[in-house]
Amino acid sequence: MSRSVLLLRAVNVSGRNRVPMAELRSALNDAGVLDDVSTYIASGNIVCRHPSDPVAACARVRSLIHDEFGVDTPVILRTHDALARALATQPFVDPVEKLLHAMCLEGAPQKGAVAALRERLVPGEEIALVGHDLWISYADSGVHASKLTKAVLDRALGVAGTARNLRTVRKLAELTA
Repeated sequence: MSRSVLLLRAVNVSGRNRVPMAELRSALNDAGVLDDVSTYIASGNIVCRHPSDPVAACARVRSLIHDEFGVDTPVILRTHDALARALATQPFVDPVEKLLHAMCLEGAPQKGAVAALRERLVPGEEIALVGHDLWISYADSGVHASKLTKAVLDRALGVAGTARNLRTVRKLAELTA
């Protein structure tokens, strides 16, 4: 049985876009949208049996979250193999674990996205696009000092994405194994 994770973007952040994970699990199980559902931490990680139609499953989960919780959020699926491959191809040497994030994208970014984002980097930041994952190594001052805001990323990439730190990506790979 293969397992996947559905990543929700920007839920339960600073009291906004509230989607309680226990209630979400219950709603997903009641609706029969996914099989063998669990969640990992409150930031919106749904672990489940890999759906037969991933695109339809993501659309159904997004619709359910909107209908049940009033939150419209992109839902991005990653298989265990995709998570393992992302970890294996992470491009930075000896990254500071808490400062390294993988932004999982819904699809390919628009042409010139990485160049546009590089213009916005603060000293000490690095980015690299590997497949449909944008790796961001934040400067020592962290995410909050970055100029790579949601609006900047959305405009440059032209596709939705959601970021997880390296520790979370590793845990999700473990949970989907």
